[in-house]
Amino acid sequence: MDLTLLVNWLGLAGIAVFAVSGALDAARNEMDILGFMLIGTVTGLGGGTARDLLLGRSPVYWVEEPIYVGICLVVTTITYFVVPYIASRTRALVWMDALGISLFCVTGTQIAHGLGVSPLISVCMGVMTATFGGITRDVLCRESLMLGQRELYVTTTVLGASVYLLLQWLSLPQYIAVLGGFSTAFALRSAAILFDLRLPSYHTSK
Repeated sequence: MDLTLLVNWLGLAGIAVFAVSGALDAARNEMDILGFMLIGTVTGLGGGTARDLLLGRSPVYWVEEPIYVGICLVVTTITYFVVPYIASRTRALVWMDALGISLFCVTGTQIAHGLGVSPLISVCMGVMTATFGGITRDVLCRESLMLGQRELYVTTTVLGASVYLLLQWLSLPQYIAVLGGFSTAFALRSAAILFDLRLPSYHTSK
């Protein structure tokens, strides 16, 4: 399977999923359709934009390929009309976010690795791609940061990105590396949501 084509499709899927998560947050804040479009687009494109700027890629990917903006506008518009029929918007948001970070931690890592940066920086770029759009969404909607939830969040993207690079290093087929990284991140995040998995938290002494 052609790696560029695979990553492009995964990138489109990740952007669409994150745009929906942004639209769901806009719904919780009772915004109008333009608010849905704004929050959804910023959420969908934010992580990749931060990654491209840090890696010195110019122009950023959505300026070069406006289809990504179009995807955000279409899915947020659809969400605007569908959201009244969603029973639990908060639950839907959490799962859309889980799917989005799992897709983006792999695509972000692959793009950085393809530019020849070190494995450590590649993982950092995967984590950045996966989390920055959600951070921006939560800040704009004045919600508590999903990043700050006690159950595992960033850890899932670090492991997903690392598994992807490990499988690449083992010279396994690209689709296996991509599937392995995505599955690791999504399975761990799902377990964290369902079973409240968390790392020990720091507590100040009294």
